Parts: sequence; C-alpha cells; structure tokens
Amino acid sequence: MAERFETKTVHISHAPIADVSKATPIYQTSVFAFPGLEEVEQYYAGERNYLYTRNGNPNQVELADAVAALEDAELGVSAASGMGAIMAGLLAVLKPGDHILASHEIYGGTYALLSKELSRFQIEMTLIDLTNEKNLADSLRPTTKMLFLETITNPLLTVVDMPYWFQEAKRHGLIVMVDNTFATPYLVRPIAYGADLVVHSATKYIGGHSDVTAGVLVGRKDLVERAKEIVVNFGASLSPFEAWLTSRGLKTMAVRMERQCDNAKQVAAFLRNHPAVAKTYYPSEEETSFFHRAKQGAMVSFALADESLIYKFYRSLKWISFAPSLAGVETTVSHPVTTSHRALSEEQRQATGITKGLVRLSVGIEAHDDIIAELKQALDQA
Repeated sequence: MAERFETKTVHISHAPIADVSKATPIYQTSVFAFPGLEEVEQYYAGERNYLYTRNGNPNQVELADAVAALEDAELGVSAASGMGAIMAGLLAVLKPGDHILASHEIYGGTYALLSKELSRFQIEMTLIDLTNEKNLADSLRPTTKMLFLETITNPLLTVVDMPYWFQEAKRHGLIVMVDNTFATPYLVRPIAYGADLVVHSATKYIGGHSDVTAGVLVGRKDLVERAKEIVVNFGASLSPFEAWLTSRGLKTMAVRMERQCDNAKQVAAFLRNHPAVAKTYYPSEEETSFFHRAKQGAMVSFALADESLIYKFYRSLKWISFAPSLAGVETTVSHPVTTSHRALSEEQRQATGITKGLVRLSVGIEAHDDIIAELKQALDQA
C-alpha cells in the first residue's frame, strides 16, 4: 500500500472478511474487481459470476433463486419492478407480428404495456373473458404465441379454471405466462399446472412491507435466460439494496399470508352483510379448489350501493390509509378507477365491472375485529 495520505483514504477501509455472515450481506457495488485480464476472460466464459451490477449481483440472484425455488421453477431473474419483469417475460417470447391473448381483467399497467408500448412493435393483443370456455379457440390466430392471465385478477378477484386454460393453451401450442402476484406461491404454484413463465410484482406480498419496488420472473430455463438478457439490455436490473430488502421480506411471507388471508375472509363476510355495500368480490372455496391451501387470498373488493358516496367513504376512514398499491402489513384501500385501471377507457371499465363505486381493500395483519370496526364506521357514515 502506498504511504501517502490521499491514497490511504481511498483504499484503507476496503477489507473483505472470510467469516460467514448469518444474514446475507448487501453487495452495494456497481462493479466487481478482477485481479487480472485472465479473470475477465473467465467471466465471459461463464467461469466467474459477476462483472457489473446491471449484469448481475449476488443480492439479485438470491432473490430470483428464492422465488424460483418457491414456485418450483427452473430459473428466475429479478427486475426493477413488476412491470419490468412482465416486459422481460413478454419480450422473451413475442416478436413483431405476433399476437397475444390476455384476460380481459388484467391489471391496468399490464394492459397499458401491451396496448400502448408493445403495439408499437406490431405485437397485437386480444382480450378474452376466461370465464367463458369458448373464447380461446374463437380468438386464436396463426400468429398467436401466448396466453397471459392472473391467478387472482386485479381488482375483481376472479379466479378462473387455471388448469383447464393451461391445457387448452398447450393444445394450441401457446406459451402460458401467469401473474401470480395476488396469490403468491403460498397459495398456488402455476408451474405445477403447466405454466411456462410466472411473474410477480415482488413489491407486493413477496417484499410485504411497502418499502421496495421489485419484480421477479421465473419459469422455463430457456425463456428466463432470454428474459435475463432483456432485463440487462433494457436497463431494468434491480438495485442490490432493493433486492436485499425484498429477500428479507420474503422470509416472513408465509406467516403474513396466513394472517392476511384469514383476516380477509372475516372482512369479506362482514361486507357481504352491510347495507351500504352492493356487491363484495372475494373468491369462493369452489373457485380456489385447485389452490395448495384452503384459503382465498388477502384482497377484498366491494362496490358501494350508492357510488356517489365514494369520496365520503374514503374521507371517513380514520386509520386505514388510501394507498394506490397493496400487500403491506397495514390494511389499505385503493380506488381502481382513478389509480390502477386509469389506463382503461370508461367503456372498458364498465364492461368488466370496474365502477366508480368500487373499492379495492388490501387486508393487513391487524386484528380482524379492528379492521371490521374501522370499515363499519366509514360505511355507516357514508
């Protein structure tokens, strides 16, 4: 080491340790150092793991591998957001001139990606109602390459017969991509039924604490390897710290989901019997019979009987916050018309039942009696 003060200040504190840390360290570095040119060549030959964090980082890999293992997938890749992961999955399969079939109840951000961005690459989309078993064959084209759906739809919480649709898609040679954000692998693992790709907004239940933005795509090795290239080339890589936080949150996903699902069932039962609520959206046990656990998820949506009172309802809430996201440990509410599904036209929203009076409720881990009491006082006032 050089003796001069200026050089010492730069290099003296860099001291890697050989002891094994119980918690994964945060590899908060943009680049990795190499002893010489031979080691650089080893990286490009696949003999070393890391070069530059956009290309890969131990924290990114830890998260991707963890979700892949929980989903029983061959490989995974993390991304800077759920939309980044969806984009990578779509572009790993689709090319200009291709056609995709997608559930008509998909998340508004996914619809915007397909309709506004991928359409510029001459990738065409047809929305189909997957509650109607005739629709797949009727909508097929020679250029159809993929079926995209959600295990529990956002925001109406529809659960379609996923095993049936996967079988139909495979019969027609389609790649199946599933957004499993709302259900998580705690409730269902779509790959077990034939999905090729499974995507998560890890911002939600995987992270679980409303303090990260992240996405993960898992599935078939060949498709995920191509998706990895897309994540790198499009600059959609996840930061090390966000990856570390998400992996830390993942460790408590099972206990969080257990409590949140049980709370949601109690809350849905209450809402079904309140006179101010016209309709409650929550999956039934029959719809979720193919889930790995006898639970129906932690989201509940409901429509006010008088939608003109929607603003008063939100203002009447005391400790349940309005937040245009979901899945934190705190119970929150959102308004799909003005947030998650704003990209849809009024006609499209009406056709799917996303009305002005619709409330999307993300149920937290609080005592369910307190959640119900808070909703009751707000509904009573409205």
